[in-house]
Amino acid sequence: MLVLSAIKNVKEDIRNRLEADFPELDFSFCHGIEEAKAELPEAEIFITYGEDLSDELIKQAKNLKWIMVLSAGMEKMPFSQIDKQGILVTNARGIHAIPMAEYTFTMLLQAARQGKKVIAHEQAHIWDRKVVMNEITGKTLVVLGTGAIGQETARLAQAFRMRTIGVSKTGKLKPYFDETHPSDNWKHVLSKADFVVAVMPSTPETIEFVKPEHFEKMPAHSIFLNMGRGDLVKTETVLEAVRNGEIAHAVLDVFEEEPLPEDHVLWEEENITVTPHVSGVSPQYQYRGFDIFSDNLERYLQGQEEFINKIDPKRGY
Repeated sequence: MLVLSAIKNVKEDIRNRLEADFPELDFSFCHGIEEAKAELPEAEIFITYGEDLSDELIKQAKNLKWIMVLSAGMEKMPFSQIDKQGILVTNARGIHAIPMAEYTFTMLLQAARQGKKVIAHEQAHIWDRKVVMNEITGKTLVVLGTGAIGQETARLAQAFRMRTIGVSKTGKLKPYFDETHPSDNWKHVLSKADFVVAVMPSTPETIEFVKPEHFEKMPAHSIFLNMGRGDLVKTETVLEAVRNGEIAHAVLDVFEEEPLPEDHVLWEEENITVTPHVSGVSPQYQYRGFDIFSDNLERYLQGQEEFINKIDPKRGY
């Protein structure tokens, strides 16, 4: 059985561990899809980041039974063809929880404590003790998305004694949230929000989920952070909300167009912090992703039908 990986630079100790734990399998670790294409027709299991497959490649993969996506986002996956061929799909949902929750509070604190301005003053050798500082302790945090990332963000928020409000499709109460609301009835919570953090995936239901009227309901001192997907809200909508004083600051790690063009207006906007889709970056990324894969691989070889993070191709998540 061939297990083919198109993940670039898989760490040597991960490769060695897989080969030692599953000596009955043939592993091929390629440096990207171009190198992996030749072996794809023979592979029964394929490991990918989910952005390199097409209908044609899936059609060529005659022996493919399982695709492991080593990320959480799968909006570029050719699910229609995958569904036609009855291929199992799993992903690495949950491995971003720790780095993205840490990123959240790095950014919320820098906005509240005027980090950009303080650093600019340092670089210009300006001693200014009149910079207005704010606190996040005791404030209200609204999290759009109550999965693993949202829950870890809410857990850390408790250290700051924040009130945590979650928004999800079902509105089901999840750990570390004081209250939760369904995504079709949540506007009313925005008037309480000091911070709004979006971690929703990209699905047909979440495209442009946040609209101008949502920013209008937020307090003028509120801070909006999007680290889920760039299509959750239009760039122009966020820009207008900041410029109109509807919110005090926006932190954006994801965008409708990536990479963000170097001449884009967002780079120069004082009350917008731009980061290059790095909220989930961590040296532990591969280890956590391949831990999920190893667990699922044992289940697959045993003929089990229950898998961690099994994806429904018809829904795309």
